[in-house]
Amino acid sequence: MSKVAIITDSNSGITQTAAKELGIFVQPMPFFMNEKEYLEDITLSQEEFYENLEGDTEIATSQPSPESVTKLWDQVLEEYDEILCIPMSSGLSGTCQTAMMLAEDYDGRVVVVNNQRISVTQRQSALDAKKLADQGKTAAEIADILMATKMDSDIYIMVDTLKYLKKGGRVTPAAAAIGEILRLKPVLQIHGEKLDAFAKARNVKVAKTMMVNAIKKDITDNLGYIPKAEEANAPWLAMAYTKNEEEALQWREELAADFPGYEIHIDPLSLSVACHIGPGALALTWIKKIV
Repeated sequence: MSKVAIITDSNSGITQTAAKELGIFVQPMPFFMNEKEYLEDITLSQEEFYENLEGDTEIATSQPSPESVTKLWDQVLEEYDEILCIPMSSGLSGTCQTAMMLAEDYDGRVVVVNNQRISVTQRQSALDAKKLADQGKTAAEIADILMATKMDSDIYIMVDTLKYLKKGGRVTPAAAAIGEILRLKPVLQIHGEKLDAFAKARNVKVAKTMMVNAIKKDITDNLGYIPKAEEANAPWLAMAYTKNEEEALQWREELAADFPGYEIHIDPLSLSVACHIGPGALALTWIKKIV
């Protein structure tokens, strides 16, 4: 039986410590602040990131260098027969395309999956892949399963401020100014490879309701109904946030009324996404259960 290692990146929200516990390998994502490179969860903490972001430090996201990627792969392949690599969505970064190109030199021992995931959905893909590997699936078989279900998840993100979307050119200065005056809370959606505008809410309460209703509709459209938490095909639910853990935990308690019995995983949102939307965001996601 082929011994398959699972590698993802820190956009998954899996810390280096958690990765060791889970038996998964995590490639740290690099950031440049004042032209100095930092590695997520190694030389850059969540606290340091937001301190610099809110201080208007110029922060640039980047993909791991080819050398750092192949160094990790080479180390892992000393112990494993194959690697199943799950980078962040190709729609949000060039990391995936670079990994696919590098994998061509590994004679099939490295399989890269472009299943369009980020943050908590990427995390779940890594956990699913680990279970499938433990069941004896090859890297190619796991990749086929993940690709067949790549569209079976959605993330909805409420943005607290338009400042960072304006800074990144995703909204015009005029639209941002009007939005700030009206105190609008944009809700964004990640489905597949795209991060798109979904709706505009007048306040946080309305935004939360929009996200819950959207998740319920997506689950119903995909499965035909909303399963009870104890049913085998009940989807995974997860949340993410940017520098507002207390608010996120409170919302998770409120969500028990909408999704009774469901365990809702919660993580800080990937810093690569947080860089473009800023602090105060809340995200809700569903992911189809495949294992």
